[in-house]
Amino acid sequence: MNIYQDIQNAVFSNKRLLAVLIDPDKMRAEQVEPFIKKVNATKANYIFVGGSEVEEQATERIVSEIKKFAQLPILIFPGDVTQITNKANALLFLSLISGRNSDYLIGKHVEAVKKLKNSKLEVIPTGYILIENGKQTSVEKVSHTKPMSRDNIQEI
Repeated sequence: MNIYQDIQNAVFSNKRLLAVLIDPDKMRAEQVEPFIKKVNATKANYIFVGGSEVEEQATERIVSEIKKFAQLPILIFPGDVTQITNKANALLFLSLISGRNSDYLIGKHVEAVKKLKNSKLEVIPTGYILIENGKQTSVEKVSHTKPMSRDNIQEI
């Protein structure tokens, strides 16, 4: 399965894709089965798993549970290196390109190399742009970055 190629093919053929994002901190194991069964019945193409402030091992636990019921590829949408798990199909390797915090531009990537070196995860380079919404988000707090103005479309 080459998820990146599937995404590119969809872009070139003007096809829309839908991903359902699950925050491991917000879903308990007993909620997974009924939720994923509903997701399987939708037009969703992918399941993203990740969050800004996730307890270590929570991502791996929830991905393991999701895999029991999911009919869709599972991609890690990590807020931190500790959220990387080989139990998923792919990793969105995020670069917070709207900020100036070097940790989230390259530092976390260097840290992740040890985990990814022998991994079977499909690694998909992904630019992440934080756009302000009127209130402080967890991403702002964790990454210590300021979002781009939603009114400055030219810069975005």
